[in-house]
Amino acid sequence: MKSADRTGSKQSTSAKARVDKLNSLVMKQNLHISATFDQPEFLQNLVERLAYRRYEIGFGNQQMPPGFKALETSSTETYVSGTMAIDFPADTETTEERINMPFITAFLFTCVKGKTDPYQLIWSSSLS
Repeated sequence: MKSADRTGSKQSTSAKARVDKLNSLVMKQNLHISATFDQPEFLQNLVERLAYRRYEIGFGNQQMPPGFKALETSSTETYVSGTMAIDFPADTETTEERINMPFITAFLFTCVKGKTDPYQLIWSSSLS
C-alpha cells in the first residue's frame, strides 16, 4: 500500500509540475485578440434600416438645455458572422502565431437619431 501511495504521489507531483510549466509558458503571454465582421458596410446599413420606426415616440422633439441635443434611440438584435483572430508569441521571441476562428453570434445594435437626422449606428455588443 505504501509503495502505491508513493508512486501515486510522485505521478501527481510530476503531473502538477508539467501543468505548472505549461501554464507559465501559456498563461503569462500577451495575446492580441481582434474580430472582423463579414460585410461590415452591409451590416451597418441593415442595422440602421432595422432601427427605423414608422412612428416617433417624441424624445427627439423635447426641449433641452443649451448645448444638449434630444435623441431618439432604437435597438435591434441580429446575427452577424465574422472571424476572431488570436495572435500569440511562438517559440521564438520575434515570431507570432495566429489562430483564426470563424463565428456566428447575436449582437445588439443601438442607433440614435436627432430631430432631423437619420438613424446612425453608435453602439454594439455581443450577446454571447
